[in-house]
This record gives sequence, structure tokens and C-alpha cells, in this order.
Amino acid sequence: MNARTTKSRAALAAGSVLALVLMAGCGDGQIEQGGEGEGASPAAGGTLAEIQESGTVTVGIAGEAPYSFQEGGEATGATIAMHEKIFSELGVENVEAKLVDWDALIPGLNAGRFDVVSAGMSILPERCEQAAFSDPEIMYTTALMVQEGNPKNLTDLDSIVAAEEGGEDIKLAVLSGGIEAGYADKLGLDPQSVGNAQDGMDTVAAGRADAFAMTAISLNWLAEKNPDAGIEVTQPFVQVIDGVEQIGAGATVFRQGDTELLEAYNAELAKITESEETYVDVVGDFGFTAENLPPEDLTTEQLCSGDLG
Repeated sequence: MNARTTKSRAALAAGSVLALVLMAGCGDGQIEQGGEGEGASPAAGGTLAEIQESGTVTVGIAGEAPYSFQEGGEATGATIAMHEKIFSELGVENVEAKLVDWDALIPGLNAGRFDVVSAGMSILPERCEQAAFSDPEIMYTTALMVQEGNPKNLTDLDSIVAAEEGGEDIKLAVLSGGIEAGYADKLGLDPQSVGNAQDGMDTVAAGRADAFAMTAISLNWLAEKNPDAGIEVTQPFVQVIDGVEQIGAGATVFRQGDTELLEAYNAELAKITESEETYVDVVGDFGFTAENLPPEDLTTEQLCSGDLG
């Protein structure tokens, strides 16, 4: 096992700050509703040629900083930076973004509203049934956003389970369609759903939720951008379900028929992830470090199969 793999796995086991997914500056854009039926999906396999001819790739985002969000009317974030570099190498110089709710990303992709999803989306078996994922691009852990002072003394999802088993009424918020929603369901929790990270923070700040579960890097970014919101973020953790650590690995999402585009993308992605230095050069401005670099032996096929043991 090489040093990079060992380091990444150790970081996961220790719950180090890896991370990925959020939205601080998305208030500059208008979130589009809906998903399916709002566009004609291009012929399978033709997207690469189409975007090379037009010079523009359109990406779907959910306004999750520091992954992909809008600031001053322009798309920015770690996955946007990665896509600008990768697609320019493929002869596509312009990256345009459409802002939608998180749970409209894959439906919007399959409806042809955009060409790929740029949101650091976790590679999960149920999602792999609906779309195709690139090689892993980013690793992350989970955290809780709570009211300042953490009055309920919550540290992770297990602490919420324990509190409820002890008779407390804990109101948990999760991103609709997010990986944390799946964790909560498997743990027997009944959370409320929010459409984006800003709504999650507002829900906690207003006392409508005791905690908002999301990726640690996203929550920390949001808290830093909103110092007077009356909230704080817990230490990151790796959720364990049925004795298995849940590996958080995000990737770019493609339509299942776009094999040529996916293969071309992965070839360029490999040039970025081949070294810590190159990786940090691309995403470092948005708070990502070498700890977020996926281990070399972690594959999309493994994650799609749910083989996390």
C-alpha cells in the first residue's frame, strides 16, 4: 500500500477533515425547479462531440459551497475549477452552470437540461442505477451544524439516536436527496428535508431544527461566511452503519449513454489526481487539501456495488 493510500485511509478512520458539499454564495442565483421533462436529452454518446463543437459545457450545480456555487453571478467552487481545467483540455473552453435543487440534479441531467453534474455528488449504489459517475474526485466526512453553544450536546448522528432513545425530542435536518438523509434513514431517524445548505443553516438558526447534517467542509465554509448566524459546527465524523464505515467519495455525474465523454473526462482527471501537488493546485483555493484526495485503490465500481468493507 503506498503512502497516499495509507494516509487517506487513516484520515477516514480518524475522522479527519476531508469533506465536500455546500452553499454560501448561492443566493446570487435563481434556483430552477423541476427536473424531468424540461429538455430533450441528446442522443446517447453524442455529448462530447456536441460540447466540443459548441465550445461550451453546461453543468448542473446545487449551490453547495465550496464545491460549486454562484458568486457575483458567476459559477465558482472546487468542482467548477476542476471542470474548467479538464474540459479546456478536451477543447471546451466555456463552463456554464444551471442552479437547481439538489434532488433535481440527476433528473435534470437525464432530461438534458445540462451535460454533467458538478456538485461533488457521493457515489452511491442507488445513484449508479440512474447515472454514470467519474472516477472518485474528492473524499469527505460528515458534521453537524448546531445552535451556538450546542445546547443538546450533539456530536454525530449516533448521539442523536442515543438522545432520542433516552426520551429527548431531537429535530434533525438533512439535505433532500443527500447522503446524510440515507444515513438517517438507516439509523431509524425521521429528519426534515431542506432544499439547500442555506435553508439548513437558517432552520437551525431559527430553532426549527436542533442539528443540520451535511459534509464537514461545506458546513465549516458556511459558518465562516456567516459569523453572526448563531450557529457552530461539530467535529467531523465518519458515519458507521451496521459496523461499516461509510466512505464519502464524490464525483462528476454523466448520463449513462455518454461513455465517450466519461472516458475522456477520466483520462484528464487522472492527470490531476496523480499527485497531491497537482490536486491541491486545482482545488486548494476552496479549502480542499491532500486529505481530500481519493486513495488510488478506491474505485467507482467498488462504490457503486456498495462494497465498503
